[in-house]
Amino acid sequence: MKIVELRQYIEQINNRNYDKKITVVKGLSTKKEFRTPQSRVNLNELGSYKILEYNNFAFVPTTDTWRCLAVALSKYEFPIVVSPIYCTFRITDESALLPDFLYLWLSRPEIDRYARFHSWGSARENFNFADMQRILIPLPDIEIQRQLVNVWEGLNNMRQDNEAQAEPLMELCMSYLKKLREDYPSESLLRHIEQSDGRNKDGLLGLNHVRGISINKIFIDSKANMEGVPLGNYKVVKPLEFAFVTVTSRNGEKISLALNSSNEDYLVSATYEVFRITSGELLPEYLYLWFLRPEFDRYARFHSWGSARETFNLNDMKRVAIPIPPKPIQQAVVDIFNCAKESKSIAEQAEQLRKIAGPALMQKAIHY
Repeated sequence: MKIVELRQYIEQINNRNYDKKITVVKGLSTKKEFRTPQSRVNLNELGSYKILEYNNFAFVPTTDTWRCLAVALSKYEFPIVVSPIYCTFRITDESALLPDFLYLWLSRPEIDRYARFHSWGSARENFNFADMQRILIPLPDIEIQRQLVNVWEGLNNMRQDNEAQAEPLMELCMSYLKKLREDYPSESLLRHIEQSDGRNKDGLLGLNHVRGISINKIFIDSKANMEGVPLGNYKVVKPLEFAFVTVTSRNGEKISLALNSSNEDYLVSATYEVFRITSGELLPEYLYLWFLRPEFDRYARFHSWGSARETFNLNDMKRVAIPIPPKPIQQAVVDIFNCAKESKSIAEQAEQLRKIAGPALMQKAIHY
């Protein structure tokens, strides 16, 4: 395999936005992607910003803050501008080295370690363009590069497509809930839910069934040290039952609540409240959607009470009022949510595969 220094295939660019015609400003993230700047940009200063065209690279020379090489490849069909402190460059011969292939190589965690090791400075450690030029890279045939890039791009497109679907579907779901409040009278949960106080006294459920609840309103593996902890008093959360943490103070202004949407029983701390739906008029998944809304977090915090700790208990939960339309309408909203959830899950899986596939594809490139 041919191993080359990047200096043979890249050149630094320093095109400035002197006329200030380009106003699309992008920053860089540790995920090696362009993003909207988090700080406000002074439009009067855009004249010094650097212009990036399609297939141009930019990277942050300072590496000590982020502990990695923040680099990205512009795939925008229009020019963008980036901070004048960024290093910008392009490939001089794309018939020999594909920009996407180089981006894949620079996305490897090994490059982050390389850049940190070769950074220099006192107050700030820098990895400049001269250091970038010294990076060694395998250079397989251009068709092989294209094949490897196509595999990675397929996963990336899957991620982006599903992310693009998930967000509007979730917005539609939340908008639908808002409209239901206008179309149907709100009713308290008092006659629809009851406490579930089943305990693990027989010890049939073990440590692998113990769960905690996150502020993202999902069950998670318990982070507590469970060594030697008796589980007989732990509460059982059966499928389609809810559990929530009554303490809402010091909790990010949110209430930790989750629905057991699995087919197995969970165990939660005896301090948690567990309840189930008793009426045939209300779908658990539909009720869960109301709990997901940020408005419910604000409601729970407002109605929490206490001194050292503020709590929201089951009686408070029973006073929560929501519109309860016919079950087919409830199911329609749930179906929209499930589509959004599935799209988000596929996007997350594609992202995980992409992280694994990138280094694997580069290993394959080395051994061609």
